[in-house]
Amino acid sequence: MSIYSHRLRNQGTIVLTFFLFLFDIRKKICIFAVDNHPNVITIVKIIYSHLIYQIISNTRAMPKAKSISLVKPFVKWAGGKGGLLPSLDALLPANFADLANVTYVEPFVGGGAMLFYMLGHYKNIRRAVVNDINADLIHCFKLVKDNPQELIERLRTIENNYYHCEANGRKELFYAYRDQYNKTTISDDERAAVFIFLNHTCFNGLYRVNASGKFNVPYGRYKRPVICNEKVIMADHELLSSIEVVICTPGDYKNISRYIRPQDCNFIYFDPPYRPLLDEINFKSYSNSPFDDKQQEELKSFCDVLANRGCFLMLSNSDSKNTDGSSYFERLYEGYNINRVIAPRLINSFPQKRIPQTEIVIRNYL
Repeated sequence: MSIYSHRLRNQGTIVLTFFLFLFDIRKKICIFAVDNHPNVITIVKIIYSHLIYQIISNTRAMPKAKSISLVKPFVKWAGGKGGLLPSLDALLPANFADLANVTYVEPFVGGGAMLFYMLGHYKNIRRAVVNDINADLIHCFKLVKDNPQELIERLRTIENNYYHCEANGRKELFYAYRDQYNKTTISDDERAAVFIFLNHTCFNGLYRVNASGKFNVPYGRYKRPVICNEKVIMADHELLSSIEVVICTPGDYKNISRYIRPQDCNFIYFDPPYRPLLDEINFKSYSNSPFDDKQQEELKSFCDVLANRGCFLMLSNSDSKNTDGSSYFERLYEGYNINRVIAPRLINSFPQKRIPQTEIVIRNYL
């Protein structure tokens, strides 16, 4: 056995022993908390998940951890959950890892940070259902899952064209591709590649359309953006190919209802367009269909239906207030369990507003 192999095995043993130690401590504290202060359970789970997440991310010598670190969203996405993953993990059902035949469902998948995290960390998930209203985003997911090389080749061509231009030429090329994207004459595969290019080179990585449904985010002026991230695309492909993944026809979030099977343990994570805060202008429009309070109320009714079908539900949203100062979502989701988490706001048109904010997590279980 080589020195490297021996060291790798020893590191694996140390990390596994430490995991077991942390799990034992967490279990004892949570048992104590049940009889004393139930809120302690959530605090302990958050701390525990942060520790585990950091250990997995930083243990580079371990092959499994390395593969997980490559799995991440292939696009930027406003409101992405990368910074909230440990907190969301801590709010999963306590016995989630022990559940059998789990189907993981995301009706508003966006960049897919939570999707990739869950599939990468919970091997009891046997099936996933992915949906989004954005047709080009959904086609990107299909290409990553079924034909990643086609996507990679198209992105390489665009990347080479971009890098061979001077600064002014890159800006002109961006707007040329944006004009091309807003036309309906290109193929779905080419639109998907241009979609990713625009996402990686536009201002703040936003996806925003005008009233006519045309993408209108300006140029972002990055020095050398990564346009074709082959390693990430292939890592995502391997993960999405490892289980049964249903990618819905792009459309309304209610599409997922037909894929909920009574024989499965269904866990559904909702990450809808956030309700604006009172002092915030909702400048992001992901489609030309608004998601206003009426839509939020319809989503709550849909959650009630799914809860009655025995599904586990988790939903994220802003900690939005009514004009009288009361919590909008505490009123709307009365009877559900609501927790608040701290989330970094990494995408904002004003740098001074990129500060941590409180968000809420709504669940139909303890």
